[in-house]
Amino acid sequence: MNYKMAIKIHPLSEVQTDKIGENTSVWQFCVILKNAQIGKNCNINCHVLIENEVLIGDNVTIKPGVQIWDGITLEDHVFIGPNVTFTNDHFPKSKNADFQLRKTLIRKGASIGANATILGGITIGENSLIGAGSVVTKDIPANEIWIGNPAKFLRKNDD
Repeated sequence: MNYKMAIKIHPLSEVQTDKIGENTSVWQFCVILKNAQIGKNCNINCHVLIENEVLIGDNVTIKPGVQIWDGITLEDHVFIGPNVTFTNDHFPKSKNADFQLRKTLIRKGASIGANATILGGITIGENSLIGAGSVVTKDIPANEIWIGNPAKFLRKNDD
């Protein structure tokens, strides 16, 4: 038998997209805009904002207090810790006529610890780990652990 698993959306969330995979949960006080794409088996915790030009793969966890701005892609099996901050503009200001979208790519299996800041235009490599509170200002290679402000290489990720 082929049973389709339900998508769980808390009634106190505003979900405008219909591009959400099976068995994904969206908790209370989330806002997900109409063009966002979210894979299956994801867990979108409370107080998360997901803009339009966003791609989220399968088996992704996004903890509370995270904003996923336009231009951000999270591949499969990514973990985003509580209050991680993403940016997508190197020179932010109100009503910026010169806005240049900086796309960010978080590769498969990467994990980003609580309160880390990820500057726009960064790629975080497959299975890499960013320590809590780190500020990532450049691309991170696959299978590495980076910590600090600015984030620096700690060691290989042997998980």
